[in-house]
This record gives sequence, C-alpha cells and structure tokens, in this order.
Amino acid sequence: MRGPSGRIARFGRLVHPGRNPLARAGDRVEALLLLLAVVGAFLAIPFAAAIGSETYAAQNTRAAQERATRHPATAVSLAAASGQPYSTDGAGAPAAETTVPAAWFDARGTRHTGDVLTDPGSPAGARIPIWLDSRGELAGQPRSASTSAADGVFAAVLLWAAITGALAGLYVTVRFILTRLHAAAWDRAWAEARHDSRF
Repeated sequence: MRGPSGRIARFGRLVHPGRNPLARAGDRVEALLLLLAVVGAFLAIPFAAAIGSETYAAQNTRAAQERATRHPATAVSLAAASGQPYSTDGAGAPAAETTVPAAWFDARGTRHTGDVLTDPGSPAGARIPIWLDSRGELAGQPRSASTSAADGVFAAVLLWAAITGALAGLYVTVRFILTRLHAAAWDRAWAEARHDSRF
C-alpha cells in the first residue's frame, strides 16, 4: 500500500512488532527506541517553548532597559570616508560601511570624539545618526520587540532541533549496531549451514 496511509501503517508495524514470530529481539529494541525518540520529540515541544518564552522575556527586559538608557544623536564626520559608495562587482549594491573619525555632543553639551560607521565615500562634515548611552558614549541601537521575539523563537527551535537531533542520532547509531549484529549472525548461520552440508 502506498500513500500516507501506507506509510502510517508501515510506521505502526515498525514501532509495534506485536507477536510477529519473525520479529527478532533486536527488532523489538529498535522499535522501542524509535517509539521513545518520537515521544521524546513531542515532549520536547513544550519544554523548548518554555525556554523560548523565558528567552523572549529576558531579551524584552534587556530591550526595555536599552531603550530607557540610550538615545539617538547626530555625529559630524571629521574626515572623508575612504572607499567607493558602491561595490565594484557590477551588481550596483551598496558597499559595506566603513569607520570615520567623528565628533558629537551629549545631552549635557560635552563634546566627544570617536570612530563611527558611515557609508564609504562620505565627505567630511557629513551628519551621521548614532546612539549614545547615559554617559554620552557610543552605543548600539536598542533592541526592538520584533528582535526579542525572533530571539525567543530561535532559542525554542534551536533547543527542539538539538533534542530531536540527539534522539535521532541515538536511534540511528543503535540501528546501525543492530544491523551489523544481525549481519554477523546471518554470516555465522550461513557458514554453519555450508559446513553442515558437507557432511
């Protein structure tokens, strides 16, 4: 029987050999291990979801702290940026950003200098948007809610994939060992049968 129903029936026989007289002890061990792997993969879903939820909550808290302690500002480049504004591969895509010395003022009016990222080929005196922390030092842009959600989903999927992969790896390893043992048993039986046929 082919199709989804046929595959389901075949999987059912694989995980539950029942009283089949042809089923070997190794087949029953393999069936039990496969069943445990499938059940473990399903049981890992809520566990991975809980970890993903905790990751989202932690990242969301961090994002809220960043938004509370960082603010946007504008820096002025002190020199022209090196490089070309577009890549030279003919695709017309913007080139990667480069660093340039720049100056900016914090909320207290104190002047700061440092290297900031800007587009290649930008002239001196270009206005560059930046983010500052509470001390007026350069900081990264605060995390957004979507980034926190993506981190949570990624953590959940990664954990579930790791657990499922470990279970699948264990099943494949045991199945390989059982297959080798079965093959060795067949070889011994065949050798004994050939030996007996000579007499």
